[in-house]
Amino acid sequence: MSNLLSLTSAQLIKAANIKDHIEALTKELNGLLGSSAPVVKAAKPAKKRGMSAAGRAAVSAAAKLRWAKINAAKTSPKAAVKAMVAAKPAKKKFVMSAAAKAKISAAAKARWAAKKAGKK
Repeated sequence: MSNLLSLTSAQLIKAANIKDHIEALTKELNGLLGSSAPVVKAAKPAKKRGMSAAGRAAVSAAAKLRWAKINAAKTSPKAAVKAMVAAKPAKKKFVMSAAAKAKISAAAKARWAAKKAGKK
């Protein structure tokens, strides 16, 4: 950038003329060689993001299992999917004991009492 600022106007005009001459010669050379388009660097191929062999095997096995269940049901796919969902074991509901509920309630009441006492 500093080189361009230090050039005189005559030097800039001469540089522009040289550049025009180079472009004209390049066009002439392309015409002789039969190339109408200027030479462009080849773009780097996009980086492929893949799945490991183990990942592909796991996905394939899961898909095969799903289709095996659907085909074994000998019904429509929607009915087979409903059957698969129904066949899943239900999660055990978490039940809190009465003592645990009382302990949590007492702790909450103590926190609120302390907070209200701090405001006064």
